Amino acid sequence: MPNVATSLLLNNDGNLLILKRSNKVKTYKGLWGGVAGYVEKNEKPYETAIKEIKEEVGLKKEDVSLIKKLDPIVFTDFYEQKRYDWEIFVFLFEIRKKSKIKIDWEHSEYRWIQPSEIINYNTVPHLKDVVKKLML
Repeated sequence: MPNVATSLLLNNDGNLLILKRSNKVKTYKGLWGGVAGYVEKNEKPYETAIKEIKEEVGLKKEDVSLIKKLDPIVFTDFYEQKRYDWEIFVFLFEIRKKSKIKIDWEHSEYRWIQPSEIINYNTVPHLKDVVKKLML
């Protein structure tokens, strides 16, 4: 079962960063999501979250602060006729200061949105529910 750390980032204005997955990634091409990456062996999900934030959007550990985390979400999904049994570790971070987002190859674009606007986007599985849970 792939374990994935997913991080959602809020700025000082309460806007949520969403990222459009590029055509170069393995799953969920063209869908909107957060910063995400596989939890490596001997790595804690929080460590993965921090590592992926640096790799995918160019922010360092000192640029963000953890606000909340959810219990892991376990689900099965089919993507391009392949079954995936996921365990997702979700983190919500706040960006401490205005920082420029620099996306890597895994994403084709990014947007800052009000959390309530997530319903208007075609997202990776469960993202809309996760945003609701985190913003309560």
